[in-house]
This record gives sequence, structure tokens and C-alpha cells, in this order.
Amino acid sequence: MTNTFTQQSWSLEDLYPGHDTAEYQQAREDMHSNVEAFQSFRGELNDDISRDTFFEIVQALEELTEQAQRISSFAFLWFTEDTQDQAAQALRAQIEQLMADMHNKTMFFELWWKKLDQEHADRLMEDSGDYRYWLEEMRHFTPYTLSEPEEKVINIKDVTGYNALVTLYDSITNRYTFTLEVDGEEKELTRGELMVYVRHHDPDLRAAAYQELYRVYEQDSSILGQIYQTIARDWRNENVDLRDYDSPISVRNLRNDIPDQAVDTLLDVCEANAPLFQRFFKLKAKWLEMDRIRRYDVYAPVAKSDKTYEFNEAVEMVLDAFDNFEPRIADLAQRVVEEDHIDSEIRKGKQSGAFCASVTPDLSPWVKLNYQGRADDVATMAHELGHAIHAMLASDHNVFTFHSKLPLAENASTFGEMLLIDRLLEQEKDPAVRRDILFRQMDDAYATIIRQAFFALFEREAHEMIKEGAMVDEIAEAYMENLKTQFGDSLTLSEDFKWEWVLIPHFYHYPFYVYAYAFGQLLVLSLYKRYREEGESFKPGYLKILEAGGSRAPVEILSEADIDITDADFWQGGFDVIESMVEELEALPIE
Repeated sequence: MTNTFTQQSWSLEDLYPGHDTAEYQQAREDMHSNVEAFQSFRGELNDDISRDTFFEIVQALEELTEQAQRISSFAFLWFTEDTQDQAAQALRAQIEQLMADMHNKTMFFELWWKKLDQEHADRLMEDSGDYRYWLEEMRHFTPYTLSEPEEKVINIKDVTGYNALVTLYDSITNRYTFTLEVDGEEKELTRGELMVYVRHHDPDLRAAAYQELYRVYEQDSSILGQIYQTIARDWRNENVDLRDYDSPISVRNLRNDIPDQAVDTLLDVCEANAPLFQRFFKLKAKWLEMDRIRRYDVYAPVAKSDKTYEFNEAVEMVLDAFDNFEPRIADLAQRVVEEDHIDSEIRKGKQSGAFCASVTPDLSPWVKLNYQGRADDVATMAHELGHAIHAMLASDHNVFTFHSKLPLAENASTFGEMLLIDRLLEQEKDPAVRRDILFRQMDDAYATIIRQAFFALFEREAHEMIKEGAMVDEIAEAYMENLKTQFGDSLTLSEDFKWEWVLIPHFYHYPFYVYAYAFGQLLVLSLYKRYREEGESFKPGYLKILEAGGSRAPVEILSEADIDITDADFWQGGFDVIESMVEELEALPIE
């Protein structure tokens, strides 16, 4: 590589020069004009509509959707740069209102399409190419769709209801600062900076970091808990009571186009395999020379290794790992970096965590990191760039179908992490660092599979409890029982962890999202095992899965790889790979 990549904020220039520029204002005006023009199609919608007219409408909606994605993504990305910026907060609220208005004025097409009889729908879908799955998938929601006036009311309600609550949660929690004494110096830290210390080699510092995290969140636990209760009630009121879904989680399953049975099977198999990770935690206790680890020690390193990686070095490592697998994906990842679509800086007010935002098929995605130089920060970079690669490989599809469904969305990202880990193990000569990497693989498998599966089990229970009027403290106690089942007798669990649920953003932003992580990790373990066995012959089929994006149902895409997601044995196969990792660690001599 000849480029030197520095840690910086991203550029949103490829969207708009700024929030107060003529370009952004013109885009909003153009979208408004196009929405008004789109409404003229209402009179064209009938059983005998010609295919030409139908696809003229579809393409007009596609253009509108791309405009909306660009406008709303700019507001969202700018907000995440500094969630305390009042101008960014105000713009995000304005744009959410604008998007709700747009949806209300264009939803007549979607409602008409859902109610059209099957014979006429089949006629219009014939030879519909890349639009077909989007058109088919829309009709899956027919039984749960309300009248146009009702749908409009819900859209308007969400702007000042659900969406406003999520923004409030973000604004409250992203202003938090944390105080921690490190080497005799008291430091004021963001959440991302604080979480570095939960993987520190000093057990007292690990405990202090967790205790400070929960101390701060517990101060607002009543408020954050009430926000969660209201979001859960809103979810049930709309989806179960009004739309008649079978259960709160069924809503997410249908959006993911995954059968309830497959999700139930996944969660059942995960719960049954909790003892495998309990076995790992007992092994970790031996390495840490403890009778039993504490929950504070779950991510503890087994060797004192403070190795860090400069940002440029990390980029080179990730690109090298990708290039070793397939040069094309390394080129795509490098494009994201070179186009300044990565915000990797640590800043007060910046949204914590990491994500990849794929806006439209023709634009490289934007990646948010909070990079601090740790090995897991490098892994997070590989993960989020994997998401970007997935979207870019699917860029031949339209704006409706280039995004993969959620259960497949973690495929390229998790695979990318595993490519990086293998590359690190090939190159790393220090036994302590190598051992730390192997243990981190298991740490990450726990965090991505069992932890997320038990999150989903908690969500199912919490939504039912809230329906019955449970108080915030009762939900906290239920979460504590969930942890006790998850960990068994493998570690000591302190009372402060009962507040962990109020600091999980996905519970607020995307109810029942979390099982997708377990789905994706177990799927990738199976695929990665094939890659190691098959080598070069594996790659074309795997890239074909990524290139499909969201153009077909997940079940159909995976069936081509002989994967049956309703089969418990398939999910157990992923745990068999994990068990072999535990056995490998158990065979290492304890030093």
C-alpha cells in the first residue's frame, strides 16, 4: 500500500456539502415536488393497469426512495457525529417529519399493491427482474396492513412517539461521561473509552470500569426503564393489537423474512448450548488463577498484552487479510477508506459503538468506528468494512433489493473478522499475543452468540411482562434471572449487572434485532469451516451469496448452499465448531 490513512472524522460531501447549503435545501425541495408528482399516479391504479404504466410508477418510487435515503442518511450521520449538537438534533427531527409526510403521500401504491388479487399481481410481476422479490415480499404484509387513514396516523404518531423516544434515549445516554482512576490519575471517559478497561489485565480496573458504567446508568435507570416500557407498549399496541401479529417477535421475523419456527429453533439450540460457554468460563478461571471468575472477568485477557495498533497499521492489516482471500473485496474496502467514509475518532458527544450505513447502491457506505488501537478495535474495523463490502457487492441491485435481510446482514462482517483473525495468527510470533487472540475468539463467540440469544430471550419475556404491567425494578430482576440461567455456576454474578439491559441500544432502536447476530455468527462458522476444507472452490459460491444482497428470500439464498435454517442440527453444527475451539484451548499448557 502506498497510502497513509489517518484517524479522522468522515466526509459527507458525497451526500451534501452541509446541512445549511443550497444543495441540501434544493434536494428537499426536489423531493417534495417529486412526491406531489407521484400522487398523480393514484388514478392509474386498477386491476387492468398496463405493465408499462405499472413499472413507470415503480421506477418513480425507486427514484423517490433514493432521494429520501440520501436526505435522511445525511441528517442521521451528521447527528451521530455529535448527538449533543442542537442543530443536528433539530435537523434529524425535521427530516423524520419530512419522511413521514412523504410516506403518507406515497403509501397509496403500497396499499393498493398489497390488496391486489393474486392473478393480477402475478401478471404484473412476470419478468419483473430485480424488482420481483421486493414486490413479492411487500405482499407478505397484506394480512397485517391497515387502512390508508390508519397507516397515516401511525406514521405521524411515530415521529413524535417511538422515534422521539429513541432520539431522547440517544441524547440522554450519549451525554454520559464516566470517571475512572487509572495509574493514580482520575480520567473522564466516554463510554467507548471506558469499555477499553473491561478487557484490561488488571482485575481491579476491570471491576471498577463495570461498576462505574452501571453506576452512571443506574442513576437514570427509572427514566431509561420507562422509555423502554413505552417503546415495548407501542410495539405491542401497533403490531399485536392493531395489526394482529401472533407475537411481538413475529414482527421482526416477518421483516427478516424468516419463519418463526426457524427463530424459535435457533434460540432453543443456543439456550441448550449455554453450558458449553460455562465450560469455557471455568477454563478461563484456571488461566487467570482464580477459583471462579466474576462477571467482570468475562472478557479478561489471559496474558498481559497491551499491544496496540496505529490506525494506518490496522487498515493495512484488514486490507491484507481481505486481499489474501479475494483481491476484489480488499479493493472495495480500500475505496471506503480512500473516499473518507470512515469516522474513527473518539469525541465527546459522538455516538458510541460502531455501524455501517449503506445509503444507496451507487454510493460507498459510511462506517462509524470509535477506534482506540486495541486488537478488538481492529476486528471491529474488519467487521464494519465487511458490511460495506456486502452492500457494494450487491450494488447491481436496486435500492429496494441491495440491502440483505437482517439474518444475512452479519455474514460478510463476521466472515471478515475471521479472515483477520486467521491472518493475525499466521503473522503473530509472540506466544502471549497468539494465546490472547485464541481466547478472544471465544470471548467474541460468547458475545455474538450466547449473549445475543439470551438478549432475545429476555426481550420476549420483558415484552410480555410489560404487557402485564411490570415495573422497572421487576424487569431488572427478570434480567438478573436471565443472566443466572446463562452463566449457571461458572462465575460470580454481582447485583449491578441487573441494569445491563438499559444500556443495550438495540432494545430501544430495533426490538428483537439481536438474534440476527447469533444467526449470522453460527452461519459463518459453518461457512468458514467449508472455506478451510474447500479452499478456492468455496469462494465463487460464497461471493454469490453476498452479491444476492436482498434480492431473494434468505431461505432461498441459503438453500443453494444446502443450509436448512429450520433444522436444529444445522445450528448445532456451529456449536460443534465452537466446542472444537474450547478443546483446543483446553489442550494448551497453562502457564
